[in-house]
Amino acid sequence: MSAGYWLPPALWMLAIMTASSDVGSAEHTQHWLVPVLRLLAPWATPSQLDAVHVLIRKAGHLTEYAVLAALWYRAFRRGRSLAPRSAATIAFLISLAWAILDEIRQSFVPSRGASAADVAIDAVGALLAMLIATLGWRIIVDRITTLLLWLALLGGTAFLILNILTGVPSGFLWLSPPIAAILLITRTRQSRRHPRPDAQSPHT
Repeated sequence: MSAGYWLPPALWMLAIMTASSDVGSAEHTQHWLVPVLRLLAPWATPSQLDAVHVLIRKAGHLTEYAVLAALWYRAFRRGRSLAPRSAATIAFLISLAWAILDEIRQSFVPSRGASAADVAIDAVGALLAMLIATLGWRIIVDRITTLLLWLALLGGTAFLILNILTGVPSGFLWLSPPIAAILLITRTRQSRRHPRPDAQSPHT
């Protein structure tokens, strides 16, 4: 077995463990990330900046476990020549087990804490990576993009209404709903003119 297949996921697990120590605590990331966010969005209130800070941290969970699952999938597909679904299942289960163990370990770190919600986010990240690996990235990216555009449209509209009611300036947030709506309409028209290949054919 080539170390080139098995070493990357092992090193990534070590990196996750390091990030989940006191070094990656919310108090530490808040010191440098919130000022950056304030610079990018000077109109945002402290509560909005805190909310974005939390979202970025959760997105980090999603991403790091998507990468972990992808690395294990690569190891089992190329290092062991397993079938795609078998490799994806094993990679997902390893990632899920590591997420659970890592959260348990965090419960012993004074500045951290165990969170079932974080395990769920980690699992979603690993699952998305495995869906892309087995179904094909074009299909998954297309569906995720559509979902994100709807979230930008509906979520952006909700935030605008909330800001209007509370008297908080929205800044560039005003642009998100119309841009999302335009992109959704464009994608719908393009899909009617150029239907996607059969979803049953993976890796196309």
